[in-house]
Amino acid sequence: MPLECRLDASALILRPGICRIYPRDFACDAKRDMKPMNQMADITQTKDRRSGSRHVWFLNSAFDKIGTDIALRRISERDPKKSFAFVVTPNVDHLVRLETDTVLATLYAQAWMTVCDSRVLELIGRFSGERIDVTPGSDLTARLFDHVIDPNETVTVIGASKSVIDAVTARYGLTDVRWHEPPMGLRHNREALEDCARFVAENPARFIFMCVGSPQQELVAEACLDRGDCVGLGLCVGASLDFLGGKTERAPGWMQRSRLEWLHRLASEPRRMWRRYLVDGPKVFLLWLRWRKTQRELLALEKALSDPAKARERALHQRIRALEGLLQAPKPE
Repeated sequence: MPLECRLDASALILRPGICRIYPRDFACDAKRDMKPMNQMADITQTKDRRSGSRHVWFLNSAFDKIGTDIALRRISERDPKKSFAFVVTPNVDHLVRLETDTVLATLYAQAWMTVCDSRVLELIGRFSGERIDVTPGSDLTARLFDHVIDPNETVTVIGASKSVIDAVTARYGLTDVRWHEPPMGLRHNREALEDCARFVAENPARFIFMCVGSPQQELVAEACLDRGDCVGLGLCVGASLDFLGGKTERAPGWMQRSRLEWLHRLASEPRRMWRRYLVDGPKVFLLWLRWRKTQRELLALEKALSDPAKARERALHQRIRALEGLLQAPKPE
């Protein structure tokens, strides 16, 4: 049975390459409730989205155990008046960067939902005995526009180009699109990030599409959380609107099903994509080898701790410590 990382108030074990715990690594709605810190001891009894069987850790990212249909339903049924939360869709490139980019790791820890964008990751997970459900961000975006979004409701977009916004607006007959185009260099421009968050707060919508690439879009989402007055659900979906708007051609269906969409993108944009797919992407296999090694070590530890002799030894040790405590306690006068 694959091991899962759980938050335990009494014993928290962190293993490199298995999970990362950050101060905000709890459900986004819980963060918005601002529960007192003295309730942290009761964390194991709260309904944390990132615990139990609804969630799996693979390589160095968390994934919700849901397919596209369930993800679409949860997203569409979320109350638009609730405090802002956001969805991330990590792929191979993201997982490779998560290994060294602590900023991105912290941002991902705050996500309300994490779905796998990569069929290659799904294949690696299957080979490893882990079921990773695939929900590409582009498919999720298309299905939202096709089946969920009403043409007359407000849609807020951060990023993309005017031509793409015009094309998507015309394609779906949208009547109320609120669009903000941030400047280049967004990651290192705090003022521009705050401007994006202000735009989201001033233009409330059920869905906010954040299309400025990673980690810029996640930084915008964090800025929205930090404001505290944003509502709706942010979707960090990268170039998804470019596909819907016709700016970029998506791979044919057979290539997607064959897990060759990366090859289509490389052939379509070689100058921009060669490093991602030919240099950085293959590093995921080194990451996987380290993950496998750590998994074996954890399985060995689990087996050792479950040994009856070890259990009796621990019980005896605890009794001895308890007796020592009684002997050292001051005697009543």
